[in-house]
Parts: sequence; C-alpha cells; structure tokens
Amino acid sequence: MEVARVVGRIRPGRKIDAISAVLLPFRPDGRPDFDEFERHLLRTQKAGIQPALNMDTGFGPQLTPAQRLEVLKLARRSLGSAPFVAGALPFGEEGGLLEGYRSSVKAILDQGGTPIVFQSQLFTGKDGAGAAALHREICAPAPRALAFELGTMFAPFGRIYDLDTYRRLMEIPNLAGAKHSSLSREQELVRLELRDRERPDWKVYTGNDLAIDMVMYGSDYLLGISTFDPEAFALRDRWWSEGDARFFELNDALQALGAVAFRDPVPAYKDSAAVYLKLTGRMKDPLPHPSCPRRPAWEREILEPLANKIAEASTR
Repeated sequence: MEVARVVGRIRPGRKIDAISAVLLPFRPDGRPDFDEFERHLLRTQKAGIQPALNMDTGFGPQLTPAQRLEVLKLARRSLGSAPFVAGALPFGEEGGLLEGYRSSVKAILDQGGTPIVFQSQLFTGKDGAGAAALHREICAPAPRALAFELGTMFAPFGRIYDLDTYRRLMEIPNLAGAKHSSLSREQELVRLELRDRERPDWKVYTGNDLAIDMVMYGSDYLLGISTFDPEAFALRDRWWSEGDARFFELNDALQALGAVAFRDPVPAYKDSAAVYLKLTGRMKDPLPHPSCPRRPAWEREILEPLANKIAEASTR
C-alpha cells in the first residue's frame, strides 16, 4: 500500500468506539477471583469503555460453560443496563461445536450482551461462502453480533480470512463489525478501505496490541492491552476526539507498554496484565489462569517504569 494512501486515511477528531477485553484474575488455588473481576469490570465501564467478557484476555477458552455463564450473570448484575460484548465459544459444550455456539449465543443474549463469534476448529478449512454461512447460522438469533479474525500467535485454531471471505461477512445484516487480530497494519488498512467502499457502518475493531494508533486511520478497537489501564486509554481516546495533541505522547507511552507486554510468548501478556494491575494498585494479588504461560520474576521491574511514564503522560 502506498504511503500517501495510508497518510490520507488519518481521521482527526473522530470519536473512537472503544471495547476492552477485561482480564479475569485467578486466586492461588486456581479459582476465578470474581470480586476483583467485578471491580475491574466496573472500572472499565466507568472509564467509558465497553467491557468484553470471556475473550482470550478473560480466559474464555479455558473456562467451563458454567464459569462463562457465571461471568455473564455477574456482568449483568454489576453493569445494570450498560452494554457489554462477550465471546461466543463452543469449547467444553456437549452436542458438538455448532450446538455449543448456539447455546453460547443464547446465554449471551439472555443476559443482554452482544455476542462475538470466537473461532474454533469448526471454522478450519472454511472460506468464502462456507465461513459466511457458518456465521449466519451462529448469529441468526442475535439482533447485533460481531465476527473475529484471530491470528495463530494468539491461538492455534485462529484464522485470518481472505478479502473475499471478509466481504461476505460484511454482507451479513446483523453482523456489525469484526475484530481483526493479525498484528498486521497493512491487512487492517485494506479492510478499512473495503469498509469505506462497501459498508461504511461496518466497524473494524483493531486487535493489534502492537499498533494501537490504528484508531488514527479509522479503526475502532477491541484490545487486550487496554485492560492494563482503561482510564489511560479512555483519556487517550478523548484527546483524539478533541484534537488535543497530548494524545500522541500518551499513545506512545501506552504503545511502549504493548510492545513489552505482547512479546513472545504472546499468550503470556495476561500474566503481564496481572503484574501491571497489582503494581498500579488496581488489584490486590491477581494471577492468570493456571494454564497461562508465565513471565519471569523480574516482570514488575520492566513494567514499573512504563506505568510511571503512562501516569506522567496522563497528567500533562
């Protein structure tokens, strides 16, 4: 893609549609810490960012169906009528993957949430009409739903669709947008151009935690890195919509955090999130899910100066 085309996409003063995948912390005994989770959920909503539940950041694929349902019910009790997004996942369901998706979507809709179709082995080998038909069937009961492209660095079953498949997804009326997690700026920029030509109301939610400035070019976001510091992300977003140049320094500080937290192995970013939330006083003693890869003992030492830089940039 030509540089001029990229620069020409910059959209100053745009209100960003912000969604944050909320970390679900765990206790030393391996059980979810729902008290800490509820506080963090409310913190995210109070900052003005819509929470996303049972995503990769919330260990949705590792939770049992009963635990995912508990997360949904807790969110509805805590958030009142406020909106939330939740991952529709078939893992661990009886009756096969498709039936698992159906029951997952129903559980989300019963709690008033918006489902986002989390990929699984059911999508393996399906492109074009096949992938679109599967999304239509899974999302049929939902007045509004989202799709999800997931790179294999996040999960081995992840898929990044070709543009023909992506165009077919855009033709599904009750699909309002899709999260794009290829970590490729160019692939996301091509989707933004396609969106502008063919369905301007379609939302391209960046999942690129290594390029959070994609919001400058017309993307919205559904990020994991935003769960580290939802208040700072909300402030950054407001500064962009107001045309405030302080956006750039705060964005750079947040991006530096993303570059460190999402280093290899990428799934260990959830452990980094737990360390960050503890060192900034947002959680008492969070741990990731027992299956999550862990960061080294010195993780706090490399995250603390980044947290200080974000705090400094937020108060200028």
